[in-house]
Amino acid sequence: MDPKEILRFCVANGLLLDPEVLKIFSESSDEQSVKLIIEKIRNHTQKKIITKDLLEKNKEQVSEFLLELPKESQESLEKLKIKLGLQIEISKESTVQKITSKENSSDSEVMVLSKTQSFKKKIEVEDFVKNFRSRFYEIKEILQEHTELDNLVSINKLSKIRQKISIIGLVSDKRVTKNKNILLEVEDFTGKIRVMVNQNKPELYKLAEEITLDSVLGFSGFGDREIFFTNNIIFPDAVLPERKKSPAEESVLFIGDLHYGSKLFLEDSFLKFIDYLNGNLGKEQEIEKIKYLFVLGDVVAGVGVYPSQKKDLKIEDLEAQFQGLAELFSKIKKKIKIIISPGNHDGVRLMEPQPVLDEKYAWPLYNMKNVVLTGNPAYINIGAKKNFSGFNVLTYHGVSYYYYANTIPKLIPKSLNEPDKIMAYLLKNRHLAPTHTSIQTYPSEKDEMVIKKIPDIFVSGHTHKCSISYYKNILLISTGAWEEETAYQKRKGNKPDFGKVPMFNLKTRAVKLLDFDVKEEHERISKMI
Repeated sequence: MDPKEILRFCVANGLLLDPEVLKIFSESSDEQSVKLIIEKIRNHTQKKIITKDLLEKNKEQVSEFLLELPKESQESLEKLKIKLGLQIEISKESTVQKITSKENSSDSEVMVLSKTQSFKKKIEVEDFVKNFRSRFYEIKEILQEHTELDNLVSINKLSKIRQKISIIGLVSDKRVTKNKNILLEVEDFTGKIRVMVNQNKPELYKLAEEITLDSVLGFSGFGDREIFFTNNIIFPDAVLPERKKSPAEESVLFIGDLHYGSKLFLEDSFLKFIDYLNGNLGKEQEIEKIKYLFVLGDVVAGVGVYPSQKKDLKIEDLEAQFQGLAELFSKIKKKIKIIISPGNHDGVRLMEPQPVLDEKYAWPLYNMKNVVLTGNPAYINIGAKKNFSGFNVLTYHGVSYYYYANTIPKLIPKSLNEPDKIMAYLLKNRHLAPTHTSIQTYPSEKDEMVIKKIPDIFVSGHTHKCSISYYKNILLISTGAWEEETAYQKRKGNKPDFGKVPMFNLKTRAVKLLDFDVKEEHERISKMI
């Protein structure tokens, strides 16, 4: 690559390259990938001079940037990886992925695209600052692609003269004035501004009611350095241009919230589900197509998750719960890949994002060759074939959902029983928990709760309510539960679904809801008698 072209790109973006780094980058022939890497390094470090020392200090993040590139680009950048001293780390990461695919056998691919770290360091205020900075820049990048945000300026560029402009900022405060207007405080890293939404604009006002604190949004309108009057509110949003179809006839199932070890675990229903998967209930042709089973957290009941939980437990030891769970999963035919992510009951940190299940307790699952363990949230690619990229699945257990079901006006009426509406709302915000207080946050340097990649399928658990719908071509699936109704759910008016399993055909896109609720079946028979 011509070093002059790299320099032109850097100058245009207000950057300087150390001569040693310039030499390394110029040895690559992949111009677009080099520019993308430089851009990502700038956004991540917020430094205007890129040196070899800077790359060394951010080696892990640069490795991640390279791994995010398409496979063909990674291959063409082999020499660049070596020169940057990243070869060992990237090779190790790739080996893990290959071993996972190999161990999980033949014709169906599972690739975990995300990686949640499990750091054991003291959390400091600066960690939260870095986390919020990461969120702001990631979502700002998304918003800048929206054409409605014309004449975009930083907040500190607002003058004393009222002008027509657009801004992007994080909503740090929201209140209703005595005149019933909505007043927001919006900030970027250059300053703060009050943003007014007039009650005389009903459609805009309704949109403003959806705004949650700490979300990053775009605003277009007019104003000066004192106050900004918005005419349009732009959410980052998630839109898929099309609904892709696989060339292969494969199906995927989604379950969650087993709570194995609880006295309320619906064991008979789950055993019936296993019988179905093993072909003991007929429907061989349908079962033969099933290649993947996603399990969306709260796989075990856990221990000490809430006060006085002991009285609700059948198995009072966490390791024993995982042993029993693994025994159940081991009865499922080995050709089905089981992809398991954690929830708030599974013995991992409650702060999100959560790492994979702890091997100290969940070792029986680690020993199963058809099991893939991920963090929460996670991006997983399934069904990739020659000339077909596969389906990207975003999994999130869903702990933040109760917060939005109780604070966003349009979600308050009944969204706990229609969790797909909450999922659509979070896709619109491009964040799984935009308000800081909606979850316990682990402040990783890169905000892993940002929905940067738009998934083909977004699937969750936690609410114990099964729902299926589409949002702008993205398939939304919330799983039911394998635990009887709890006292907590009764108090919240949350009506769970038991033993319901959504099945999605990757070729036809047909969605079928399987029902293994033995209790419901027994009740129907009793009424008939």
